[in-house]
Amino acid sequence: MSKEFFAQVDLLTEAGQLRRLSGAFARFIASLGDSAPQLMAACVLLSELEGRGHSCLMLDELNGDPAALLGWSGDEWHALRAAVGDWPADTARWCVLLARCPQVWPVGGEQASQPLVLDGERLYLRRYWLDERHVADSVRARALGGVLAADDDARTSDIRRWLDTLFPHAARGGGVDWQKIACAVAMRGKLGIITGGPGTGKTYTVARLLALLFATAGAEQDGLRVAMAAPTGKAAARLKQSIDSALDELAEKVGDALPLRELAARMGAARTLHSLLGARPDTRAFQHHAGNQLEVDVLIVDEASMIHLEMMSALLAALPDTATLILLGDKDQLASVEAGAVLGDLCHNAEAGEYLPETLSYVEAATGQRIPDSFEGRGGPIAQQTVMLRESRRFGGPIGALALAVNAGDAAGAIDVLREGKDGKVAWTDLAQQADMLQLALQGYREYLQLMKNPPAAGDEVAQLAWVKSVLQRFEAFRILCAVREGEWGVSGLNDAIEQRLQSAGLLKRTGEWYVGRPVMVTRNDYATGVFNGDIGLTLPDPARPGALRVYFSEGEAVRSVLATRLRNVETAFAMTVHKSQGSEFAHTAMVLPKDGGGMLTRELIYTGITRARDYFTLLTPNGQVLLEAIGQRTQRASGLRLQLAG
Repeated sequence: MSKEFFAQVDLLTEAGQLRRLSGAFARFIASLGDSAPQLMAACVLLSELEGRGHSCLMLDELNGDPAALLGWSGDEWHALRAAVGDWPADTARWCVLLARCPQVWPVGGEQASQPLVLDGERLYLRRYWLDERHVADSVRARALGGVLAADDDARTSDIRRWLDTLFPHAARGGGVDWQKIACAVAMRGKLGIITGGPGTGKTYTVARLLALLFATAGAEQDGLRVAMAAPTGKAAARLKQSIDSALDELAEKVGDALPLRELAARMGAARTLHSLLGARPDTRAFQHHAGNQLEVDVLIVDEASMIHLEMMSALLAALPDTATLILLGDKDQLASVEAGAVLGDLCHNAEAGEYLPETLSYVEAATGQRIPDSFEGRGGPIAQQTVMLRESRRFGGPIGALALAVNAGDAAGAIDVLREGKDGKVAWTDLAQQADMLQLALQGYREYLQLMKNPPAAGDEVAQLAWVKSVLQRFEAFRILCAVREGEWGVSGLNDAIEQRLQSAGLLKRTGEWYVGRPVMVTRNDYATGVFNGDIGLTLPDPARPGALRVYFSEGEAVRSVLATRLRNVETAFAMTVHKSQGSEFAHTAMVLPKDGGGMLTRELIYTGITRARDYFTLLTPNGQVLLEAIGQRTQRASGLRLQLAG
């Protein structure tokens, strides 16, 4: 093995260009047998890409400029490549070289539990290849299995009758009612994927789908087991709150024909995916798996864009074949932090529809709606069970216009919306200084901090709970989102600066790590306290223990708390990353971009940040060019899932 190669890897690691894990992984592979330096280079790249959300290494990327994959300079890459020596001239030669390595299993060849898998022109870590194959096989089987027979007129007629009750009003302008169609499509089989931007009514639709499932269950209605889940606690709480509200409103319209309130009460709370599957400390394994599946007939999962490949594989393994899976999410949002872009792969052609004639016929029979001919095509089984909601009923105005422009890659249109600043709903500070951000933080957080200074009298538990809810509500009205973690415009730098600014204004008093008013984000699942990665809480006095502090977490209408001293893995959260904000919504969202994007900022990140704002959106950019570059750059994650799904 080339000492020169690993010496160069160590230099790049010390310079912060490589993770230590990447060099360690390459050395581990080298320890398993004879190792060509070319394989070691591929291992380093594979490990780095996995850390950036890719599930595999596309070998054709090695033919051009691999430095672009990692955002390196040419000098850094050429030094590493020179240490490798001979570099295969094309993809075919890479495949031949890797297939001969004892640490690599070429799919179709002799298998001996090799840690690397070569599938066509893609190199995988074995576990990601297994996860990808499992997700593809499971989703395809679920889409194909249990599909309503074309000649089941009685079932289709029953669905039509109830859909006409649940959707009594025609679509606006006499157009297509995609919400109604989404319900019908989900009733056709054991899989339903509903995607759409903010305000398109995903939870509104799924509430009616739930009512439809209950209504058509017949004698099994009382025993229908429904579970709801989301990747984060905040998203789960929002899902439950939205579903309950929609079902309560729907119950008024349906009346005695369907006891929706009773049925809704039986569903219980929405849970995080970790909680649903029974995550266990210090292990990647879950309590529920293929050998101990969930006891559920219908599973609704919101914010599916946040679900990474490994989690989706675990979820599908734990879900009985007889259960109906409903995935909700915005395919255009940021993908998961960890490897994979599962919802994006599942919905990659949702705009086009690609519906087969039999799907179009079923939809017309079940809804009375005719899908336009432009959506007909030759899509696979997943496409037949996917519906994209296309009309935003809530998310309009300048914020909606800005999100649409960014999502379409229309930088000029986005700039026009920002500069116009119509109705004060959208504001843009170009050439911003950190002082601008700190002044905005002072305005945005002042209200909750002032309210926090006026707690109720000791001993009044009802007043105490009302006060806590009010403080939490005021805090959740405003949030600062960052594109990066480090630096002056990153989470760490801004949180320190905001704390100092609020303290200098007399709004909080920091006496140590914990202080009254400190907002915190949980950074690691903690099963002992029941808090999970991404949960956000607020530190307030413990009414039962003078001098002690508790961290309060909002869960829809409920509030729970944990002693501050029991929370080990938290960070201050006046500012948070856009990634961590997914599943949340704030009345006023302020997003800051760094001075230099470094190729890491993308259209999806900007779009996700904008769509966290309900009423007001403020953008601060110390360098406006970074915004233009981000809108022009799409997230491209290496994956074979789309190809596997095509079967």
